[in-house]
Amino acid sequence: MRSKLFATVAGFVAVLLLAAGVVYVYDASRSHLIADGITVNGVSVGGMKASQARVVLRRALLEPLERPVVVRHGDRRFKLTPARARIGVDVDGAVDRAIDASRSGSLFARAWRSVTDERVERDVQAEVTYSRRAVARLVKRVDEALAIAPQDASVDIGPGGVSTAPSREGRELRASRLRRAVTARLLATSGRKTVRARTKAVLPEVTTSEIAAKYPAILIVNRGAFTLSLYKSLKLAKTYRIAVGQAGMDTPAGQYTIQNKAENPAWNVPDSDWAGELAGQVIPPDDPRNPLEARWMGIYDGVGVHGTDAIDSIGTAASHGCIRMIPSDVIELYDQVPVGAPIYIS
Repeated sequence: MRSKLFATVAGFVAVLLLAAGVVYVYDASRSHLIADGITVNGVSVGGMKASQARVVLRRALLEPLERPVVVRHGDRRFKLTPARARIGVDVDGAVDRAIDASRSGSLFARAWRSVTDERVERDVQAEVTYSRRAVARLVKRVDEALAIAPQDASVDIGPGGVSTAPSREGRELRASRLRRAVTARLLATSGRKTVRARTKAVLPEVTTSEIAAKYPAILIVNRGAFTLSLYKSLKLAKTYRIAVGQAGMDTPAGQYTIQNKAENPAWNVPDSDWAGELAGQVIPPDDPRNPLEARWMGIYDGVGVHGTDAIDSIGTAASHGCIRMIPSDVIELYDQVPVGAPIYIS
């Protein structure tokens, strides 16, 4: 009785060992296969051998990355090749991880999955590598080609008159945006490989309109030609005939500003020998000894622009340093020239 029981147990154990051996051999025969349901970066490799999976993944993941990325802006083109970007996909590592995922669980669990056609739903990630420095160099190259520095407006006041350099908007590349777009297209396995470079306007610090507002009026005096020119908003508005200082009492040359203004001005007589007994006095507007007619615009050290009743002196060097104008002209000019306006005398 005891020997019969022993024989029964021994037979059962033998059957178990045989079954285990069969399962082991079956499992070993599938050790090089990737389980159904496994994908790599979304590419199905289930049921494939490792060598087959490598071929499929190189075709699906690596070959699409071997197209260059082209950045365009208008008719300009900038290219980043895969070789320069050092594009790489860890296909071998991904296949190894897919095999590892296929071998998850116990020997019998794997056997049961095979018998029941149970799928291993898992997406294994294949690492994609590239040179960030290469992308940065491309963006820098685009930036250097497209960037335009803004230009501030400027004005030059001189013997030739008033000349202006207009303001100009600059252009700046949206570098961070381009860097992200290039990286996305570089790593994309489908779709176009073209990226548009976006730019934004950079405003100047000083615009033409601001310069014009700063200089509502500018006066240019040409002593040799006996003219005074009025520029309004940086453009020539009118030229007047004048008289200037006589020899030895020359109207001072250089750039000044209108320091003060007066209607029907009193005459503050300079304390000079040529003034005689009037030197240092203040002559009222209605005094016939006052040569300042109608308007006064002070320039420098007692020199100014004023009207005169000595009309015959216009077009000559006849004054004691001041700039004489016909009374109707100086009245017209007066209201158009604020205190602080530049006046250049050549």
